[in-house]
Amino acid sequence: MHGYFVLATAAARVFSFRSSTKQRGLVIALSLAASLVGSSALAQTAMGLSQNATFQMRLLKEELRGSPIRSQNSEAAGSNEQRFRSVTPALAQTASLPSAKRDSADEIAKNRTQKEIDPFAKFENLREKGMWLNIPGPADTIDHDKGGVRSALAEVGIGYVGGTVISLVDNQLPNAASATTANQLYMGQNSTFSTVNFMIVTYDLSRFGIPDGQIVVGAEQQYWTWKPGGPDRVGLNTLAYYQTFFDRKLELKMGYLRNVNEFAGTLVGGNAGASVLAPSSNILYQAGMSNNAAPTPALNVKYNFDDHLYDKVSIQRSISPDGQYAQITENPTGLSWSTANAGILLLDEIGYKNKAAPGLPETWLRAGAGFNNSTYKNLQYPQQSRADANSVYYVAADRQLWQSDVQGSAYRGIYGGFSVMYAPPDLNKVSQYYELRLYAKGLFDSRPSDQIAIVATNTVWSNFAVDAALAKGNLVHRDSTAILGTYTAHLAPGIYASVGLAYINNPTSITHTRQTGHALNLLVSTSIFF
Repeated sequence: MHGYFVLATAAARVFSFRSSTKQRGLVIALSLAASLVGSSALAQTAMGLSQNATFQMRLLKEELRGSPIRSQNSEAAGSNEQRFRSVTPALAQTASLPSAKRDSADEIAKNRTQKEIDPFAKFENLREKGMWLNIPGPADTIDHDKGGVRSALAEVGIGYVGGTVISLVDNQLPNAASATTANQLYMGQNSTFSTVNFMIVTYDLSRFGIPDGQIVVGAEQQYWTWKPGGPDRVGLNTLAYYQTFFDRKLELKMGYLRNVNEFAGTLVGGNAGASVLAPSSNILYQAGMSNNAAPTPALNVKYNFDDHLYDKVSIQRSISPDGQYAQITENPTGLSWSTANAGILLLDEIGYKNKAAPGLPETWLRAGAGFNNSTYKNLQYPQQSRADANSVYYVAADRQLWQSDVQGSAYRGIYGGFSVMYAPPDLNKVSQYYELRLYAKGLFDSRPSDQIAIVATNTVWSNFAVDAALAKGNLVHRDSTAILGTYTAHLAPGIYASVGLAYINNPTSITHTRQTGHALNLLVSTSIFF
């Protein structure tokens, strides 16, 4: 680009009889300054003056022919002179700054320019709205906008994201995998393989004047070698309508929703191994919360008191009170309105959330409660009829403890968090759940998108269920403790790989054998987005 400016300046000096000596000096000075300072605004000004010099050469030729192009040239020259006058004070001001401040100003200008020309910014409004879960956007996919297909669809208001998640869990302790597949008691006892494939399409309704309006349609396929972990299914992932009211004070989302992506949540992303422990999910699933494999009809309303404080309420058709496996077995496509014994789940979550910014650590505090009138099996009185007054309560907090790149990428750093959940032991096998987590995002400069997580959990089983199993002569445990460490690498746009190790004391549910008292699960997964 510097060579182009020099050639353009030379052309102006040789061929432009109307260019003054002063203007030629300005072109040369700006060309040299552009190469030294690197200001994009300065480069554009030098380009404009160089083009003006070339245009003046054309003017001389046209004047000999009596062409009216002179008036157009005068306007172009005036425009370039105005551009030069607007840039010159900024250049002088930047040049007068101390070296450190000038470098910072240059970096800010560079980041601003990159944002202004971000080719993927036009797709942001087409990403699914209303979730805490951050699915990678078009810039972080393997296909980007190849062939202009994504851009062509965006022109008519259509966006999409697809993904494939493949996971393997394998216990590394000896003598733990002696059970047959039919008698497998926990994930990883035998090598457990799973794959989940999904496709979500959005349609932008704001083009018709509906504030933030969006229609979302998604499908999902999953396969598991250990069926209680799944089971296998092909069906609906989501079918939703979303819009806002009163300048985004109120958000509405309704349809077949996955509320596990809308409530509770975590700031730890990309942790494919977290599902191996799954007690936090289990306590929410047993309370009836819908999820990716089991979407149900729901109406969600969120009120934003300001940019940080919110209250979110849901009226949702509960999943089966007999659990996730029963729900998917009875309704694999997810299209049925309800399943046996399922009633209504009411959810309410109040929270405070702010995103990371320079000098402002990311913070998310939330507390929620759910009430379900589905008819549950009574664990306290197994011989009596089902009960219909279940509930769940949770408190969770996450906080960025240290920012490693304050000015560049404020989200990078170390985080800490905890979760506490409770459900009545007379209707729920998982009665209490405690979690402590320490994790890092972009800890290494060479790997700014990688994540590291260390998570410790304690799951407390229903005392009524434990006593009933003990009365039958089984070996039982009243809780399960685990510690998990994972590293998730962002290998390329749209490609992630995770590897982890989880030690679990009592990995089975309530009852166990002498061979299943402990597990050391190796976790490996890959995630691909397009």
